[in-house]
Amino acid sequence: MIALLSAPTADAAHDAAHETAARFRQGAYSVACPTCHVPAGVLCLARRSIHPARRGLYLQNPQTDGLVPLLVGRAR
Repeated sequence: MIALLSAPTADAAHDAAHETAARFRQGAYSVACPTCHVPAGVLCLARRSIHPARRGLYLQNPQTDGLVPLLVGRAR
Protein backbone atom coordinates (compact mmCIF):
# COMPACT_ATOMS: atom_id res chain seq x y z
CA MET A 1 0.00 0.00 0.00
CA ILE A 2 1.29 3.44 -0.88
CA ALA A 3 1.34 5.87 1.99
CA LEU A 4 0.09 9.38 1.29
CA LEU A 5 2.38 12.30 2.09
CA SER A 6 1.37 14.76 4.76
CA ALA A 7 0.49 18.27 3.61
CA PRO A 8 3.80 19.92 4.64
CA THR A 9 5.80 17.10 3.03
CA ALA A 10 3.78 17.28 -0.18
CA ASP A 11 4.21 21.08 -0.31
CA ALA A 12 7.96 20.75 0.12
CA ALA A 13 8.18 18.09 -2.57
CA HIS A 14 6.13 20.21 -4.97
CA ASP A 15 8.32 23.27 -4.32
CA ALA A 16 11.46 21.18 -4.83
CA ALA A 17 10.19 19.85 -8.15
CA HIS A 18 9.58 23.39 -9.45
CA GLU A 19 12.94 24.64 -8.15
CA THR A 20 14.79 21.72 -9.75
CA ALA A 21 13.09 22.27 -13.12
CA ALA A 22 13.88 25.98 -12.98
CA ARG A 23 17.50 25.42 -11.92
CA PHE A 24 18.18 23.10 -14.85
CA ARG A 25 15.94 25.10 -17.24
CA GLN A 26 13.69 22.17 -18.00
CA GLY A 27 10.28 22.38 -19.61
CA ALA A 28 8.58 25.74 -19.44
CA TYR A 29 11.44 27.09 -17.33
CA SER A 30 13.69 27.01 -20.43
CA VAL A 31 12.03 30.23 -21.71
CA ALA A 32 11.49 33.64 -20.16
CA CYS A 33 8.03 34.38 -18.76
CA PRO A 34 6.17 37.07 -20.75
CA THR A 35 3.66 37.54 -17.92
CA CYS A 36 5.90 38.29 -14.93
CA HIS A 37 9.03 39.11 -16.99
CA VAL A 38 11.46 36.78 -15.24
CA PRO A 39 14.30 35.29 -17.30
CA ALA A 40 14.66 31.63 -18.26
CA GLY A 41 15.66 29.44 -15.34
CA VAL A 42 13.84 31.57 -12.76
CA LEU A 43 10.60 30.66 -10.99
CA CYS A 44 7.50 32.64 -11.93
CA LEU A 45 6.40 35.17 -9.35
CA ALA A 46 3.26 33.08 -8.75
CA ARG A 47 4.22 30.48 -6.13
CA ARG A 48 4.34 26.88 -7.42
CA SER A 49 2.77 27.83 -10.72
CA ILE A 50 3.80 28.45 -14.30
CA HIS A 51 1.93 31.17 -16.15
CA PRO A 52 -0.05 29.87 -19.15
CA ALA A 53 1.76 32.29 -21.49
CA ARG A 54 5.12 30.83 -20.47
CA ARG A 55 3.93 27.26 -20.96
CA GLY A 56 2.44 28.19 -24.34
CA LEU A 57 5.67 29.85 -25.46
CA TYR A 58 7.59 26.70 -24.55
CA LEU A 59 5.11 24.42 -26.31
CA GLN A 60 5.39 26.45 -29.52
CA ASN A 61 9.10 25.68 -29.80
CA PRO A 62 10.30 23.15 -27.19
CA GLN A 63 14.07 23.05 -26.80
CA THR A 64 15.73 19.67 -27.01
CA ASP A 65 19.03 20.57 -25.40
CA GLY A 66 20.38 18.06 -22.93
CA LEU A 67 21.93 14.67 -22.60
CA VAL A 68 19.05 12.46 -23.79
CA PRO A 69 18.58 14.14 -27.22
CA LEU A 70 22.33 13.96 -27.78
CA LEU A 71 22.36 10.24 -27.06
CA VAL A 72 19.21 9.39 -29.02
CA GLY A 73 19.89 11.53 -32.08
CA ARG A 74 17.38 12.92 -34.50
CA ALA A 75 14.39 10.97 -35.77
CA ARG A 76 14.80 9.82 -39.38
